[in-house]
Amino acid sequence: MATILEESGFSPDRKLKIVGTNPIKHDGPDKVVGRAKFGADLILPGMLFGKILRSPHPHAVLKSIDISKAEALPGVKSVVTREDFPELPRGTQWGNLSRNIMAREKVFYEGHAVAAVAATSESIAKKALKLIDIEYEVLPHVIDPIEAMKPDAPILHDDLRTKGVEGAEDKPTNVVERLDLAMGDVEKGFAEADVVIEREFDSQPMHQGYIEPQGCVASYGEDGGIEVWCCNQGTHAYRDQIAAILETDSSKIRVSQSEMGGGFGGKVGFYIEPVAIVLSRMARRPVKVVLTRNEVFRSTGPVAATRSRIKMGATKDGRIVAAEAELVFQTGAFTGSMFFNGPMAMFTRYALENIKTVSYEVVSNRPKVAAFRAPCVPQIVFGVEGIVSELADKLGMDPIDFRLKNAAEEGYTTLYGVTFGRIGFVETLEAAKKCDHYTSPVPEGHGRGVAAGFWFNRGGDTTGSLTITPDGSVTILLGTSDVAGSRVSICMMAAEELGVPLDKVRAVLGDSSALGNNRVTAGSRTTFSSGMVIIDSARQAIAELVKRAAEIWDVPEEGVVFGDGYCRPSSSNVGEFEPLSIAEIAAKTSVSHGAISGHSEMNVTGEGPGFGLHIVDVEVDKETGRVDIKRYTVVEDAGKAIHPQQVEGQYQGGAVQGVGWALNEAYVYGEDGRLQNSSFLDYRMPVASDVPMIDTVIVEVPNPKHPYGLRGVGEVPVVPTLGAIGNAIGNAIGVRPQSLPMSPPRLLELIDKVDNNGGNGS
Repeated sequence: MATILEESGFSPDRKLKIVGTNPIKHDGPDKVVGRAKFGADLILPGMLFGKILRSPHPHAVLKSIDISKAEALPGVKSVVTREDFPELPRGTQWGNLSRNIMAREKVFYEGHAVAAVAATSESIAKKALKLIDIEYEVLPHVIDPIEAMKPDAPILHDDLRTKGVEGAEDKPTNVVERLDLAMGDVEKGFAEADVVIEREFDSQPMHQGYIEPQGCVASYGEDGGIEVWCCNQGTHAYRDQIAAILETDSSKIRVSQSEMGGGFGGKVGFYIEPVAIVLSRMARRPVKVVLTRNEVFRSTGPVAATRSRIKMGATKDGRIVAAEAELVFQTGAFTGSMFFNGPMAMFTRYALENIKTVSYEVVSNRPKVAAFRAPCVPQIVFGVEGIVSELADKLGMDPIDFRLKNAAEEGYTTLYGVTFGRIGFVETLEAAKKCDHYTSPVPEGHGRGVAAGFWFNRGGDTTGSLTITPDGSVTILLGTSDVAGSRVSICMMAAEELGVPLDKVRAVLGDSSALGNNRVTAGSRTTFSSGMVIIDSARQAIAELVKRAAEIWDVPEEGVVFGDGYCRPSSSNVGEFEPLSIAEIAAKTSVSHGAISGHSEMNVTGEGPGFGLHIVDVEVDKETGRVDIKRYTVVEDAGKAIHPQQVEGQYQGGAVQGVGWALNEAYVYGEDGRLQNSSFLDYRMPVASDVPMIDTVIVEVPNPKHPYGLRGVGEVPVVPTLGAIGNAIGNAIGVRPQSLPMSPPRLLELIDKVDNNGGNGS
């Protein structure tokens, strides 16, 4: 019997009753009225409050730590330092993670944790931190990734050698890895080009900007069992990483997920949970640790800063014949930027035959970077889409027509070796060209820009279960975190399969002990992957319903069919029986036969790549450099919109986050290597008045590998945003920006450049 991954998948003729509608989310009302429980909401008997002491220096040797005064303060129950964590080898995955959570030999960035206290009140814990005496030997620091690559740069890790470079000199470096990717013959391609454009671009770190700071409660039991309640994007990943860095068995750790006030990739990794656990172990009481916003900015992961040189060539008939790039990704103090996504995705929207990329991941004295929607891709696509629009302009072609001429289609083999199945990039471009925004004239004084985006989408290790209760209602147990309302979409697919009303289905988020392994909620995989295992579980339950109906009627199983929530005789030859509902079968058999359920665990495959195109109109005040977004439209292929309003929300949310990244958001460091804008007063995120209503066009080119045709939609919406806004600004002022963010001071410099060149910004 074929598995769900081997079955034919999406059926375009299937009539759907629930999928494709917009029901109210089950978890919505509790969140609206403040009843939902987030990471910091749990209170346990005897609970202590933890606070973390952080380095004021970006780079220094930790010579000594004296905690005696802090330990003597009344109300302090435990103090932890590097001495209280297992000593894991430097340069290894777990050694790096452990050293990022609590500094060992050195501190590597301002804000790096060096000690922690648990006390009976937060005020006592704060007072205790001031009593800890630390002797530092301050070292030279380096913030900029290009500076960090120079031979005379301060070295962060004396054991680091560059991966991917054969015959390299055996000496310390800040370059973690060099990655070379190529296909075709780039030199031959450029020789065929009639127009060649080469530009350099740069971007700064920005933060995910989630509303809820990290918060957790940890309890270390007398038997060595560990319970952790926290906001996270992957309970199983947290469990396994905690086990590795604390050198304990995974079976002793139970990680429960709270509701989450935003993650966007920033809560895939953790920062405080092991500290809370060690504090709890020493105090023998539960400990809560909640970060302040200042700590979030200074010690959790922003996105990678980048420098890039990108070159593309096209023939006079509009065919892109070659592309090459040299990319530098700043990963913070430790490796883990996922920089490889950048070169793999940067050109992948287009059916290019000749590509060459060289990429570097570089450490510097900043917090270790973390994921953010399509990690390491939007800031590189910013440059690519600028050049693509510039090529179209030089060739006198409409920018969407130029992209259509070069669009990747089914059968194209990518730079990273995957051959596309059914994809919807062409349909997305065609829908964008026909939409009202694009066909309307550009208002006087405004600039219009477009840009396209791509994301791989992901599947991966996923487990879930479905149980039919004796009254016929349905409980789903999910091991994936819900970061964007995925529960309702997964419930909708289960309800569609079973033919029951949606209000009969509820989803529960399981802890790390309730289900088998689940990959983190990231990469636009959750609704796709958890949906797949729950559909599979529902079909197992249906098979059991058919079996029990056959037993009730005393007929062969093949004499029973299931549909719309009922078991019926397959034909009149079977016999005359009244249809049996799910509730009736459950009521008749639950006691005698046990629960009706399904359980599925699989490495989910068949994820469908996602494509989008954004259209932006801007107005630039040439006196101040201020940019106003006047109109914005997102056009994207969802495969199938399970819950269209949820999909629209993803499109709009990605665009708004991209607006902030494009125009204002950036970490600002002083000469002393300290972050200067570690609060929302100084770190400029968009507010409601900064963005217009964002229009959406949902394209549906079904993913043939999924029973409902869906594709992930969480990453793609941010990918084109920076490029589209950059192209719109370039259209408005006559020169296209090459640095992010495109802030007023930078735009004023470009405007002056245009004016001084008589209207030519080149």
